[in-house]
Amino acid sequence: MKKHKEKTKAVTARAEYIKVENNVHLHVTDAGEGRPIVLIPGWPLSDEMYEYQYNDLINKNFRAIGITLRGFGKSDKPYEAYNYDVHAADIKVVLKKLDIKDAVLVGFSMGGAIAIRYVSQYKSARVSKLVLAGAAAPIWTQREDFPYNLPKTAVDDLIKQNFADRPKLLSDFAKIFSATETSLNEGIGTWLNGIGLSASSYATAQCLVALRDTDLRPDLANIAIPTLILHGKHDKICSFDLAGQMKAAIPGSLLVPFQKSGHSLFLEETHKFNTELIKFAEK
Repeated sequence: MKKHKEKTKAVTARAEYIKVENNVHLHVTDAGEGRPIVLIPGWPLSDEMYEYQYNDLINKNFRAIGITLRGFGKSDKPYEAYNYDVHAADIKVVLKKLDIKDAVLVGFSMGGAIAIRYVSQYKSARVSKLVLAGAAAPIWTQREDFPYNLPKTAVDDLIKQNFADRPKLLSDFAKIFSATETSLNEGIGTWLNGIGLSASSYATAQCLVALRDTDLRPDLANIAIPTLILHGKHDKICSFDLAGQMKAAIPGSLLVPFQKSGHSLFLEETHKFNTELIKFAEK
């Protein structure tokens, strides 16, 4: 009896860690085929936060690439600078090493602020569309000419709490992460808390400093690619006022409000979030 040999397709494993400089490697989730959608997480989370986006993107024929910022999740955690320029430079290295082209760059919360800095500083290199989800921009804290969101003193308190009792900082943060304290179930809350605890205490504090002090208004004027703004109407961390400021400053940008969501719109209205993202990426 003749034996039939099964044909097996060779699969090349993709790198899970990308070296961005000596002794600093970033954790990357890289799966699927097609146009790349690059996802940048927010403070203090990792690329794991996009668990409920990855499958939908892959099934819609996109290549999903989640990049965990240095200092967080499974990425290396050096005691060095953690400003937006450093994170943007890291993203530039990852995209170059993966030879990414024509990407949709998605940034959530602080990740949105970093995505803005990347597009502005590197003239949209390897990126052709931008998605800002609950972005901490153009400024996360109030100024004399910017009466929106948090006072700087509130962030000073968060930094102090980080060094005194970081688990309490994260549990307090979780209480205002969504539209209500019960918008997300206990299991999802525990999962998010675990991701936050995996961050470096030093990076957690230094990124709060960057969030408190960085003014991205000059950067917004440099955005010349199609931009989608997704923002929860009940966001207590990055108020909906910020979405209006971004839309006014980014020419031709589209704002989609999430009527039932707080800051965690990617979990509170997952289907809508994924649908809007995919629709924008397919245009």
